[in-house]
Amino acid sequence: MDFQELKLKQYAALIEDENDEIALLANTSAFLYEILEDVSWVGFYFVKENELVLGPFQGKTACYRIPFSKGVCGWVARNKKAIIVPNVHEFEGHIACDSSSKSEIVLPIFKDGKLYAVLDVDSTELDNFCILEQVFLGEILEILQTKWK
Repeated sequence: MDFQELKLKQYAALIEDENDEIALLANTSAFLYEILEDVSWVGFYFVKENELVLGPFQGKTACYRIPFSKGVCGWVARNKKAIIVPNVHEFEGHIACDSSSKSEIVLPIFKDGKLYAVLDVDSTELDNFCILEQVFLGEILEILQTKWK
């Protein structure tokens, strides 16, 4: 069993007996913050009309609201697909909630076929994320979504 398979099993066991959405998202962000290398922030933003509103997270204080028109998270909300940004300082419209952030990965989360939230992961290292993290985080979100009725 490789590292990612082991962590997926651990995550599934962690959330197995819980159904409260906020509790699940809180421990999901904590779990990812603990296991991902060189991350400075892991958290969720919920869709509220045409903006994203801060949800459970781990890391430094964060922006409360992100318009769909701004930043990496806004790009994901508009385009409804994941993005890996190797250098956030080269991303037009990047929002520097944390000035030490250098790279970022954001994945959309759907509920009942509609965009519901985004998972945002920041790193203090350039080019810290690749397709492997995107696949892994996607698998984490698939497990999480099995808990949503």
